[in-house]
Amino acid sequence: MAYPYVPPLQNKFIVVSIPDISTADEVYFSPGFDGRIRKITSCIDGTIATADADLTCKIGTTAVTGGVITVTASGSASGDIDSVRPTALNSFSQSDFIEIETDGASTNTVKVTITFEMEPA
Repeated sequence: MAYPYVPPLQNKFIVVSIPDISTADEVYFSPGFDGRIRKITSCIDGTIATADADLTCKIGTTAVTGGVITVTASGSASGDIDSVRPTALNSFSQSDFIEIETDGASTNTVKVTITFEMEPA
């Protein structure tokens, strides 16, 4: 089956993880180049329960518009993938830091891996 979206060759991918989506936590990284976030994708390593978990992306202290991934508890399982395409406030410079944080609303200790597709300026 063909992948429905072919990213431009110049796009870069940065992968980070949070050890437990069900505990309020965040991860920071510096992109090292100027650009914009095109897509954010999450994948969980287990089943979450009780409530949905929100993953919020920020550049510096500013929330990315359309940059919140909701991982639903209902029917969740290892390998569940969710993604968003930010619509605004998604440009960054090489000296900015990018943050992805979980609200910790769900239960069960489940690792989440987040992939950022980034388009260089």
